Amino acid sequence: MPAHLPVEEIEIFPAGDLRGLICIGKDITDELECVPARCFIRRYIRYKYMAASKEGPVQIGVLPERVIAKGIPGAGLLAGLLVDKYLDHLPLYRQRQRFQRWGIELAASTLEGWTRQALERVYLLYEQLQADTKAKGYLQVDETPIRVLESERKGACHQGYYWVYHCPLDQTTLFDYQPTRSAQGPRELLGGFVGYLQSDGYGVYSQYGRQAGVTHLACLAHARREFERALSSEAGRAEVALRYIQQLYAVEAQARQQGLSATQRKELRLAQSLPVLNEWGQWLAQQAQSSLPRSQLGKAISYSMARWDGLCAYLQDGHLELDNNLVENAIRPIALGRKNYLFAGSHAAAQRAAGIYSLFAICQAHGVNANEWLKYVLEHILTINHKDLRQLYPQHYKTRFS
Repeated sequence: MPAHLPVEEIEIFPAGDLRGLICIGKDITDELECVPARCFIRRYIRYKYMAASKEGPVQIGVLPERVIAKGIPGAGLLAGLLVDKYLDHLPLYRQRQRFQRWGIELAASTLEGWTRQALERVYLLYEQLQADTKAKGYLQVDETPIRVLESERKGACHQGYYWVYHCPLDQTTLFDYQPTRSAQGPRELLGGFVGYLQSDGYGVYSQYGRQAGVTHLACLAHARREFERALSSEAGRAEVALRYIQQLYAVEAQARQQGLSATQRKELRLAQSLPVLNEWGQWLAQQAQSSLPRSQLGKAISYSMARWDGLCAYLQDGHLELDNNLVENAIRPIALGRKNYLFAGSHAAAQRAAGIYSLFAICQAHGVNANEWLKYVLEHILTINHKDLRQLYPQHYKTRFS
């Protein structure tokens, strides 16, 4: 049983007359129990005072800052709404049904308004995260579609995109909504980027990877998938390529198991991964001469050879990853959410959601309870000094309260 949970003890004695008997021990049986969410009314009663002469000003206690001015929801209720919708993928209409089971009637428009205003409060922190992400020296990037109800075509949904930026160095993630998948989409974040940029083979990323000061890393997992597709037609040669890739991942597993530093991991890679890459590269060049370009194996070989420098670039620094899996993992909640609420109501709503998706992804990466963190943020974000805004990041919350 989890050690942090409170224990409710129920003592059970044998039936009948126990006089003349002595207790010789006891059996203990633990049961994990749960009580549904408890709603209550927090009532602030502020007493007023004035001079006994009834002259002079009236004094009254200061009401704590409210998340929604003159609104009735507390920070905990609003945090629960956002966690249920954007982390547990429970649409608002289902949350409304749950409130009804608790005997609380709330209009759909009320829940929508509360959600929007809570997202707007958290957006201040998201804007700070945007500025900090632009200054990162190593970013993994990927994109995923999101349908938006607001569209220029009557009766149709617009296909927008979340561009997702993950920094493995500090495990932060940024979702940025853009209405397009063209090169314009990541321009705001990547236009002046300098450092290591890691992505899949989508051509837009290659444009930014050629910028001055940028080292473009490819994704070994995507190269592996190309050879996996060739197993059905060219099993023998595809398996050879996959064994080379498996050896590269085995080196990474060894580094993790030994808890190596970035410097030590680079040394290990140069000693063990570099010879594998050299051998694999020679094999690719040989097989390219005897493979049909349009065959699945030919496509797999061409994919890796065209990105060979990017596939080897992770050897330059022990902090770098050999694939883009971390950012793909961050995108998974979006795919789950799409199955439940299907679309965003507007472009503005999609961007507001990008803010909370980003911060929840950071919560998960750092093992932070998203509900507790968000309640804390909503209670303090309106009163905190702007220069101290970073203190509200999930990773700092964990440090503060762990």
